[in-house]
Amino acid sequence: MAISRFPRGKEKPRSLIVPLLFAISAAALALLWVAFYSAVPASLFFSIASPRAADEEGPTGLERKYLYWGNRIDCPGKHCNSCAGLGHQESSLRCALEEALFLHRWAASSCAMDSLYDLSLISSKVTVILDNSKMWSRIVSAGVKLGSKGVAHVEGVSRVDLKENSQYFNVLLINRTASPLSWFMECKERTNHSSVLLPHSFLPMMAARRLRDAADKIKNILGDYDAIHVRRGDIIKTRKDRFGVERSLHPHLDRDTRPEFIQRRIAKWIPPGRTLYIASNERSPGFFSPLSSSYRLAYSSNFSDILDPLVDNNYQLFMLERLIWAGARTFVKTYKENENDLSLTDDPKKNTKNWQIPVYTIDGEES
Repeated sequence: MAISRFPRGKEKPRSLIVPLLFAISAAALALLWVAFYSAVPASLFFSIASPRAADEEGPTGLERKYLYWGNRIDCPGKHCNSCAGLGHQESSLRCALEEALFLHRWAASSCAMDSLYDLSLISSKVTVILDNSKMWSRIVSAGVKLGSKGVAHVEGVSRVDLKENSQYFNVLLINRTASPLSWFMECKERTNHSSVLLPHSFLPMMAARRLRDAADKIKNILGDYDAIHVRRGDIIKTRKDRFGVERSLHPHLDRDTRPEFIQRRIAKWIPPGRTLYIASNERSPGFFSPLSSSYRLAYSSNFSDILDPLVDNNYQLFMLERLIWAGARTFVKTYKENENDLSLTDDPKKNTKNWQIPVYTIDGEES
């Protein structure tokens, strides 16, 4: 997660993070997905321009079906003590939204989400309600009363089976339990690009209105600018092998995200004299100052009058900064994720096994 300003006071960064999908009650740590009884074609159903609130859509809400995505969807299983950043949790949320799209369903989620996302914007694709609504209470109550016809537990059942198997069609509430091993194992078909219904860019652009407004103010102040995302922090950690030699999963990253190497790397894309917005989780004050010899530097901390009344946690800050990146003339990521991306390093983003000796020089590389 990109954090380019320091936590307030002496609190540890972890204390600032609000779990993405926490609900009002301790028992409601999940997503609920709503469907019509009849299968309406996606091209028609999802073309609704101004979806109404869930509590206005019917007298009881029982004329639809629901899919419960499972509790602790934000930090399931063994990962509960080491929840990753917003990107990982959004993978789970995007997976659930795709499930709703595939099954022609509507969606409901936890109340904390409306501090991060504009639910009306998401609803233009998949209608969203909050799980502290009256409808949610009615559905939970009705599911208990209906017994076997009220709730079906379907861990491990494919989305195709959920859609086509008649034994699930008339059940009011389907309990779709997310995999305990990772946030997005239920979406392992994402490797089949034809099955991907929502692009990765969908949720970043669904930020809450107040976050979008703040980002617009900052972009207006910056004017014509470029941006870089510099991920450091825990990702550059090393460990010693059995011979005592330091090794890293990203052997060039520590080097490539230092100011002198950043300047060398981005010079071919961003000319000197430009305004450069830097988003980073680097905590050392003045770490990027050497770049000021070539660029006019800007950080989120320069806009505290806009952000302090608004940003309460690192998730909100990260979502806001993504909007700022999107407005940059040139944006350079830490890692190259897509073919046309500009990146600070050539190290792969995903590397979980190959621990290598870190490299800190430019010997043998093209200048």
